[in-house]
Amino acid sequence: MSEPPHIVVVEDEATQRQLLVEYLGRQNYRVSGVDGGIALRRLVERELPALVLLDIGLPGEDGFVLARWLREKSGRVGIIMVTAASDTVDRVVGLETGADDYIAKPVELRELLARVKSVLRRSGAAAAPLPSGPQVRMGRRVLDLERRVLLGGDGTEESLAASEFDLLKVLAENPNRPLERAWLMEVTSHRELDSFDRAIDQRMTRLRRKIEHDPAHPDAIRTVRGVGYMFVPPKD
Repeated sequence: MSEPPHIVVVEDEATQRQLLVEYLGRQNYRVSGVDGGIALRRLVERELPALVLLDIGLPGEDGFVLARWLREKSGRVGIIMVTAASDTVDRVVGLETGADDYIAKPVELRELLARVKSVLRRSGAAAAPLPSGPQVRMGRRVLDLERRVLLGGDGTEESLAASEFDLLKVLAENPNRPLERAWLMEVTSHRELDSFDRAIDQRMTRLRRKIEHDPAHPDAIRTVRGVGYMFVPPKD
């Protein structure tokens, strides 16, 4: 049997950290708990985990800094940010840093488990790297659908967060078709889009910076006013 996915809980409050470690351990995951950035960095240098549950309000290096560092290390590691219950700004900024999802405090354990399963499923973080396979040209880059990376014309590769890959894959599978924001949120994040949620727009902004020749005037991922977004394949 394959080894269970390794999850790291980053939480400076010892009681809360132990609660999450024990709960996820009972769900047959391999779980480590650390109290901050120094311990997380040491652990990741030894072994890249499948998923990191990352509290935003850490002393020293906060969760935003650590999320950026994790995403630079790998596009395959899943990141779930833990935010204040009513702080929409934290949620948006967390997603901008490359996080795949967020959950509000106080953490409801069944919701946490559902989000952990969803991110692991979408990121494919526990799976072995796949060989090169189907590719779709999107703007100035090429999306490798099996390796889950963006390829440049000079041979460079750029890793993608699970949420970024999911959006590009859905767009690639529906060329020249306007896709509603709410539907995109549902199929890529498995949750509904509320009236103030700009997560999809923020992700599209990040993706345009990565694939468009001119992100300010996008040709590949176009905005459809009043609807959402549409992928337009290159003509040549």
